[in-house]
Amino acid sequence: MKKYIYIFVAIFIISLFSFQGFGQLRFRQQLIAAESAESVGVFDVNGDKIVDIVSGSYWYEGPVYLKRHLIGQVERVSEYFDDFSTIPLDVNGDGKMDFITGGWFGKTLQWRENPGNDQEWKLHNIAVTGNIECTQAWDVDGDGMNEIVPNTPGNPLIYYSLKRDKNNPSTGEFLTTKVAEKQGHGLGFGDINGDGRGDFIVSNGWLEAPVDRKNQAWKLHTDFTLNEDGSVPIIVADVNLDGLNDLIVGHGHSYGLDWYEQKQVGKNIKFSKHAIDPFHSQYHTMEWVDIDNDGKMELVTGKRYRAHNGNDPGSNDPMELCYFKWNGESFTKNVISNGVFGKGKGTGLFFSVTDLHNTGRKDLILAGKDGLYVFFNDGL
Repeated sequence: MKKYIYIFVAIFIISLFSFQGFGQLRFRQQLIAAESAESVGVFDVNGDKIVDIVSGSYWYEGPVYLKRHLIGQVERVSEYFDDFSTIPLDVNGDGKMDFITGGWFGKTLQWRENPGNDQEWKLHNIAVTGNIECTQAWDVDGDGMNEIVPNTPGNPLIYYSLKRDKNNPSTGEFLTTKVAEKQGHGLGFGDINGDGRGDFIVSNGWLEAPVDRKNQAWKLHTDFTLNEDGSVPIIVADVNLDGLNDLIVGHGHSYGLDWYEQKQVGKNIKFSKHAIDPFHSQYHTMEWVDIDNDGKMELVTGKRYRAHNGNDPGSNDPMELCYFKWNGESFTKNVISNGVFGKGKGTGLFFSVTDLHNTGRKDLILAGKDGLYVFFNDGL
């Protein structure tokens, strides 16, 4: 009799864990459009207090996201739409949300002006920058407002600040600040040395922020050398909770995902490299976010599909979307989507994480050459 009781208890425990997915989140996958733009942003386009999805030539009206509106034609080069970021920003201060973009082929940082109706969005040039791998938004100067920072390999590292005055918080003009004469593929931002100021992470080290970030020189520290195809962004975060910020870097055009542990030896800063996942390629973009609402941050990332039109190592491997949890010693991988083209889903070049339907859970919105999708977070 005891034997059967033990068997029943074992089956019950296995069933319980199976029902809870072993603590792994459940996601519902919804196809929004079979478009091949690689960037997607989320913001309220039409002022109805409901967030919409903006990607490529169209915006998709919330909360269902099936009705689409034309933004304007995006230049196409080979397999690419030359639109490598979707950063929401009311550039001209008219109360309607615009967005920042730019691409590799046009070599120009731009913004699209929200007309407030169904007319096409006017495209404005901010600066000729050189080839743009991707663009990020960070509060570089510590004033509480984000600056715009394009990753332009082989060109200067420059950030762009929206000019503001007392009468109009957004003027439509941008001020430029040069940080370095040259940057490589991959870019990150965060406080490396604990002085309260954000530093830039580039392929050959980190650039220490001066007190006066606009007028004083940024000092390069060659404490590490990253891979030549670094992710955008490179994550700066205290992974192992030892009080020192570490780095998380993907290989955007080859195999591998790593974290670099910061160690302080006297007054010197050193970094020790640890593999997270050496078995998948094209980890080109990622987000550091509390995706499961446990109060701890997770790494959300995955494979970019056909980053170089099928010419990268592993380009034809199955797509994958996943999140990694720090378990106290290493990262544990949790797969959200995996499969060949048409079944699995990758990250694209620039994706969004936000609570679309006010459920209290963060959803994933992903573009790419493998389509535009939403992964609704159903929790544990």
